[in-house]
Amino acid sequence: MRYSEMFLPTEREIPSDAELISHQLMIRAGLMRKLTGGIYSYLPLGYRVIRKFEQIVREEMNRAGAQEVFLPMVQPAELWQESGRWVHYGKELLRFRDRHDREYCLGPTHEEVITDLVRNEIKTYRQLPRNLYQIQTKFRDEIRPRFGVMRCREFGMKDAYSFDMDEAGAEISYRKMFDAYQRIFTRCGLNFRPVEADSGSIGGRYSHEFMVMADSGEDAICHCSVCDYAANLEKADIAKPVEYDAAVSTFDIEEVKTPGVRTIEEVCGFLKVAPDAVVKTLIFSADDTPVAVLIRGNQEVNEIKVKNFLGCNSLELADDAMIKKATGSPRGFVGAVGIQARVIADYSLLGMSDCIMGANREDYHLRHVKPGRDFTIADFADLRMIRESDPCPRCGGKIRFARGIEVGHVFKLGTRYSKAMKAVFLDQNGKEKIMVMGCYGIGIGRTVAAAIEQNHDADGIVWPLSLAPYAVIITPVNVREKTLCDAAEVLYCILTEQGVEVILDNRDERAGVKFKDADLIGIPYRVTVGPKQLAEGKMEIKARRSGEVAILPVSEVAPFLMDRISEKCAVR
Repeated sequence: MRYSEMFLPTEREIPSDAELISHQLMIRAGLMRKLTGGIYSYLPLGYRVIRKFEQIVREEMNRAGAQEVFLPMVQPAELWQESGRWVHYGKELLRFRDRHDREYCLGPTHEEVITDLVRNEIKTYRQLPRNLYQIQTKFRDEIRPRFGVMRCREFGMKDAYSFDMDEAGAEISYRKMFDAYQRIFTRCGLNFRPVEADSGSIGGRYSHEFMVMADSGEDAICHCSVCDYAANLEKADIAKPVEYDAAVSTFDIEEVKTPGVRTIEEVCGFLKVAPDAVVKTLIFSADDTPVAVLIRGNQEVNEIKVKNFLGCNSLELADDAMIKKATGSPRGFVGAVGIQARVIADYSLLGMSDCIMGANREDYHLRHVKPGRDFTIADFADLRMIRESDPCPRCGGKIRFARGIEVGHVFKLGTRYSKAMKAVFLDQNGKEKIMVMGCYGIGIGRTVAAAIEQNHDADGIVWPLSLAPYAVIITPVNVREKTLCDAAEVLYCILTEQGVEVILDNRDERAGVKFKDADLIGIPYRVTVGPKQLAEGKMEIKARRSGEVAILPVSEVAPFLMDRISEKCAVR
């Protein structure tokens, strides 16, 4: 492609509303433009990258035995009502009515649509297993779209759905997709890590997120320094202690006046105790029912774990009215003694026999509280956030924290949708059984942005060759010199005929401007055609990533580039 014919509006200034490097560079390098909040138009250069990534995804999905379909973005409400998600999904689901007053939504995902399709077409075990995928536009009405295409409202996604006869088959399908994802992100040249994750609004019993490691990532993850355990913080397990202090308190419970003392820090300072001697009592509304969650003062409750343990549809911190009704106390002085609610406690309270907690009376706390004597704990469970001081739940090794960008997610759905929507088949004995499902998503634009977060420098994007919109840019330093232009044109034709994607920068611009644009848009190899070197029968090749420069005879430039490009693209 000749640069002079390209629709490639680059910018020198950093956009004022762009926080992340990827957002800044996707605007500055002419990859996309904002239409409205959370909705972007891809320009030709950006769309070439999108298509490159989609091709990698298609190749690996096909290799894994999945088959491509294309499903409607507009979905009828009755399917979502049938699955139970019409209300549960929340305000991110954009609902509307057509001219006949029928309700629809713009699909944020396609579990309902694919399940409806399969239940109408697959009737017998002979038609299973099946894995169907698509690359489609989704819409989620994010309350606060930000970070460019990292968290936008309209976005491209590859979503796949597997259907199996039983759990054993579903495990095979899950592993195939897990391995396919490993190959996809490896081919993209990304530093990534699969981590155990919570299934969220999609549902299901087991899932992994694929995280591209980046300091700018909005997701915190933990991983073991010894074994391969990794999880996001919402999911990270904390093992039940095998041994714990079961010392028996000999002190009677004591009420202490603590005027205006509400926070853990204030309690510790007033009573001169360590935070782990204080028990926080948090009142949650679980499906509109109060539940008290106990956790040590130096720890943080994990609401996802609490919700999963309770098995409730909704969980939020209780309002003042619910707290008052359950405890008789205002917020800040709540405790478990005399509470009118179910009490559950984190494992860290096992064996604790002498603690401090709120007295359920304004301006008072209790000393020497003994669980079991002074109140009853219904259940112990893993209810807190993991910390770097915690051991690995798998091997006991040291836990480390890092940040990442979620680019893919694989779920074991089980019968979450197939049971609700009656997706059944007849087995070998003619008995009706429910299909076991899995679903597997990859954010298309999000992965491209994550690749930029990992691959950039002060001058611009540094594309991995597998994602680069073009592999080579040829830059004659002065297009008014015919010898330079002719030499550049010959090389351009040779590379193009060999199937190399090339830009010929034939603009009448200063060499410095051309070099800056080449670095900004991140083309892996730049060939400079200058008068001094050409007079010696040579051209300069510079690798964008390493900065390595090679000055070669003109006849060797094309073979040199072909070798480098074929070598890097051979990774599968």
